Amino acid sequence: MIRVVLPSHLKKHASINGEVVVEVDAPVTQRALLDALEKTYPVLRGTIRDQGTQKRRPFLRFFACQRDLSHDAPDAPLPDDVVRGTQPFLIVGAIAGG
Repeated sequence: MIRVVLPSHLKKHASINGEVVVEVDAPVTQRALLDALEKTYPVLRGTIRDQGTQKRRPFLRFFACQRDLSHDAPDAPLPDDVVRGTQPFLIVGAIAGG
């Protein structure tokens, strides 16, 4: 089971409190995790990644184990601590402006 922490606006949109836990079949990658998250919470489809291109939405970043995974390949394996459930996969809303 993979632990996922969502930004507050997505938690509110999906009526979620706290972190979520999703089951992901091996190999555990960003793509597999986001597929499982969208399957479990269909209201999130299109909010984290574009439905056509599957690219990460602007102003969202992915972190795990104190690493920015935002630009990693979607099919790259996630860190072992995320796969074991000892560390969460973080989806963070970026802040822009001046």
